[in-house]
Amino acid sequence: MLSMATGCSQSNPNQGTTSEQSPRAQEAASTPQAQSGKTKVVATFLPIYLFTKAVAGDVADVEILVPPGTEVHEYQATPANVKAIATAKVLVKNGLGLEEFLEGTVKNAQNPQLTEIDASKGIKPLNEISPVVKTTPDEKDHEHSQGNPHVWLDPVLAKQQVTNIQDGLIAADAANKATYKANATAYIKELESLNSEFQQTLQKNPSCTFITFHDAFPYLAKRYKLKQVAVVQIPEDQLSPTDVQNAVNAVKKYKVKALFSEPGVDNKLLNSLSKDLKITLRTLDSLETGKTDPQHYFKAMKANLQTLEISCK
Repeated sequence: MLSMATGCSQSNPNQGTTSEQSPRAQEAASTPQAQSGKTKVVATFLPIYLFTKAVAGDVADVEILVPPGTEVHEYQATPANVKAIATAKVLVKNGLGLEEFLEGTVKNAQNPQLTEIDASKGIKPLNEISPVVKTTPDEKDHEHSQGNPHVWLDPVLAKQQVTNIQDGLIAADAANKATYKANATAYIKELESLNSEFQQTLQKNPSCTFITFHDAFPYLAKRYKLKQVAVVQIPEDQLSPTDVQNAVNAVKKYKVKALFSEPGVDNKLLNSLSKDLKITLRTLDSLETGKTDPQHYFKAMKANLQTLEISCK
């Protein structure tokens, strides 16, 4: 199985402009808490927004800082982001060093009343679980100095993130404790069901091996005993014939069965590799783009499970 997860590696050239802000982010920048009377919460990017919104329900106003589909690792904060944090009571982040833009943004917001929730608190991070193969010497890499941050793709660790968010919201807004606990409990039950479905489905094909072009799936692999044998890093821009050949050689070395792209990614290299290797191109979702409905997490993850089931046969 060869996985192409480009959600964290596709650059958005306009990500530093306010025109790229979603309506929710723009609203966050202009709507003070006093207008609704609800606690104002900002969540950094889509998976954390989904979990936070699920726990908050209707008793808090939850906004998203990084528009879905925008590259998170190298995101440049906008004035709207600063205003959103300046007027919020709570900021929820994934943590593990993923949101590098936050430190300066929070400082610029000058909001002494702000409570920060680290959704990954208490989670033991993974480092590299397989070799990293670079197809070009000067290739840009995402440094994961605090460990791999993609914990939300493991439903069991997602439960811990939801619990951390629940506890943080209760600490910041004790008046709505019962609602936060009830909402979190319901969402966690769905995560437990999802975990069971993954276990039952993937145990039918043990020792399923895969390669990824972006190191987004080590937690998922470890949880369900999938074997990630390598990460093959490719340039995001123009590719020389040598780059393509290096990528093809790396893939052939591990005798993979499937090639994965992410939703909405039109990558000519993927199509080229798919043809050269005679491998079907399929989709695996890292949940960094998609709908802002909290149920989107389950729809996307179940689609991932179907993809893995087909690819691991």
